[in-house]
Amino acid sequence: MDFTILRPLLKPNTTKIVLFIIDGIGGLPQKQDKQTELEVAKTPHLDALVKESICGLHQPVLPGITPGSGPGHLGVFGYNPIKYQVGRGVLSALGINFDLGPHDVAARGNFCTIDKQGLVQDRRAGRIPTKKNIELCSELKTIPLPNVDLFVRPVKEHRFLLVLRNEQLEGNLADTDPQELGKPPLEPQALTTEAGLTAQVVDQFIDQARHKLEPHYPANMILLRGFSKKPKWPTFQQSFGLKSAAIAAYPMYKGLARLLGMDVLQTEDTLEQRIHTMKTNWDTYDFFFLHEKKTDSSGEDGDFQRKVQAIEEVDQHIPQILDLEPDVVIITGDHSTPAELKYHSWHPVPTLLWSKVCRPDAVTSFTEKACITGGLGPRFPAEDLMPLALANAFRLEKFGA
Repeated sequence: MDFTILRPLLKPNTTKIVLFIIDGIGGLPQKQDKQTELEVAKTPHLDALVKESICGLHQPVLPGITPGSGPGHLGVFGYNPIKYQVGRGVLSALGINFDLGPHDVAARGNFCTIDKQGLVQDRRAGRIPTKKNIELCSELKTIPLPNVDLFVRPVKEHRFLLVLRNEQLEGNLADTDPQELGKPPLEPQALTTEAGLTAQVVDQFIDQARHKLEPHYPANMILLRGFSKKPKWPTFQQSFGLKSAAIAAYPMYKGLARLLGMDVLQTEDTLEQRIHTMKTNWDTYDFFFLHEKKTDSSGEDGDFQRKVQAIEEVDQHIPQILDLEPDVVIITGDHSTPAELKYHSWHPVPTLLWSKVCRPDAVTSFTEKACITGGLGPRFPAEDLMPLALANAFRLEKFGA
C-alpha cells in the first residue's frame, strides 16, 4: 500500500467498519476424515453471511512465508509487513502499557521447561498461571546487569516482558527460542556489529535466570524472541482517515494497536464481553478491530476438536455483531494455525468482506476450499483489505480526472 496515493482520496463519512480477526483461523485436513477445522465446525451464521459477501484467501506476507502474529496483523491492517517490521518485544511492551524509551531494547519472554540435559520439553511451561508468572518475574528483575537498567514484567500465563535500557544497546538480535522441542535454547547472537553489546548483556541475563529458575519446574528456563526498539510509523488515522478502536484481550494485540495509534478499549476476557464493549462505544469510532485468540492457541496446542469448538463459539456471536448494523464487515485471520502442525503456517487465510454494495460471489460456506473460489481470489495480498473496506464504506474519492 502506497499511503501517498491513498491519503488524498480519503473522505469523511459516518459509516462503520468492523474487522474481526479470528486468530489462526486457517487449518489443514486431519488425517482421519480429511476435513479442516472450519469444515468440521457447524457455522450457520458465518455460512449465511458468506452468501452475501465476497470471499477469498489472503496471503499475509508472501507465498510460502510463514508469518508471525505481528506481520500477520499488520498486513490485514494495510501495512506492508516487509516494509513495516517490528519485533515481538515492542508489541509485548506496548501491550501492557510499558513506556518504551528511545534507548530501550524489548524482548518477549516465554517461561519454558528444560530437562536435565538442557533440552526444551515445553516451550510454554505448561501455560503456567499468571500468578506464578508474577512470582518468577519478581525474582528475575533482581538480576544485576552492570550499567544496564533491567525491567522484567509479567504479561500473561507463560509470557513475560524483558526490557534493557542503555543508550549503547541495539535490538538486532536473533531469538533464543529454537522453535522445536528436544533442542537446547539458542545462544543470543548479534545480527549486526552494533548489537554485540546487547548480545553480551542478554547472555549474562539468561545465565543468571537459569540458576534462579532451576527450582521452579516446569518453568525452569526462559526463551526470548523479538528483540527490538520502538519504530516510528504513520498512524492508522493518518493512513486511512479512521478513528479506530481495538478490542482484544491479549496484550500483544493491544500493543500492535497502540503502535498504530488505535485506542485500546478496556474489556473483559470473553468474546461476548468484547462485543458488548464494541456496542457501548459504537458511536465514538469509525473502525473497530475485534480479536479472538482461542482458535490460535488451540491450534498451537494441536487440539483439533478444541479449535472446532472455538470456531463454533465465534459463529454463535456473529448475529450480535450484525445487530449493530455495521456498513462493512471483514472476517478473517492473521495467519493459519493448523492443529495438524501445532504452529503457524504459510497457508493463505479464509476471508469474507460484507457490505451492502459488495458483489457477492458463489461461495456458500466459510471454509478454505470454498473461499479459494471466491471473487477476491485464491491468494490476494492482505494489504488489499483496507482499501476495499474504505471503498465499501464510501470513504474514498475518485482517483484521477
